[in-house]
Amino acid sequence: MNTELSEHSSDVPQQIEMPAPTAWPIILASGLTLVFLGMVTAASVSILGAVLAVAGAAGWFRNVLPEQSHEWVPVVPEHITLQTSRETVERIATISAVPRAWLPVEIYPVSAGIKGGLAGGAVMALVATLYGILKGNGMWYAMNLLVAGAFPEMARETSRQFGAFNLNAFLIAIPVHLVISLMVGLLYGAMLPMFSRRPILLGGFIAPLLWSGLIYGCLTNINPVMNQRIDWPWFVLCQIAFGIVAGLVVAVQERISTRQNVPLMVRMGIEVEGLIPEHQPENQEDLRR
Repeated sequence: MNTELSEHSSDVPQQIEMPAPTAWPIILASGLTLVFLGMVTAASVSILGAVLAVAGAAGWFRNVLPEQSHEWVPVVPEHITLQTSRETVERIATISAVPRAWLPVEIYPVSAGIKGGLAGGAVMALVATLYGILKGNGMWYAMNLLVAGAFPEMARETSRQFGAFNLNAFLIAIPVHLVISLMVGLLYGAMLPMFSRRPILLGGFIAPLLWSGLIYGCLTNINPVMNQRIDWPWFVLCQIAFGIVAGLVVAVQERISTRQNVPLMVRMGIEVEGLIPEHQPENQEDLRR
């Protein structure tokens, strides 16, 4: 680049014609600003702005009409040196040999989630029953409250009548509570390995508070009777009791390694380890043998 510039330096002009500098455009802009500013302040400001705008427009037009004003500017040659830099990323020599791991490396078996859900559901039922007894509503109050949405006539009952044993409510509440407990237990079994440092904090407090808030916002449409009669401090306490017990039961179970290093065909059940021959025949003679 520098060589070519020195060879053709005689062709570079000494001066170049450029438009002449002028202050009229900024005067025109300031005048228009004052015109609109005077609409919210005073008429005198708009009058001053109009004067400046007319003067700025007249002066600017005189610079370009009938001929544009120009001036000659000297050309100062500047030597430009082009340099490029390419950044490289250093790699650790041993890291390429380490296979990429899918986290978590170890997980809990499905049985851990089932055990946690059953244990947490049992403790939650005990705490809910204790609430009904201490409040004087009866030991069946929490059970009836769980399925009250399926029986609209319960909305007209008193608290003592609501806490009496109801066979129909019992037959519905038991499987509902069992299914929900198992589902949350399985969720704990899948979730806790990813937060192994503080499983009790996550399972016993954070998760119960999150779903308690979700239920609080949706319960009006899901179960209006339960929404009217529920005692929210005791409800949150029951959820925390479930979360702590379920989290403890899941956390003490033995983990199993994931099958991330096993070939995909084996994990899908298409092929079974041990049935693949170790030695493949290289030719037809080996095949006949």
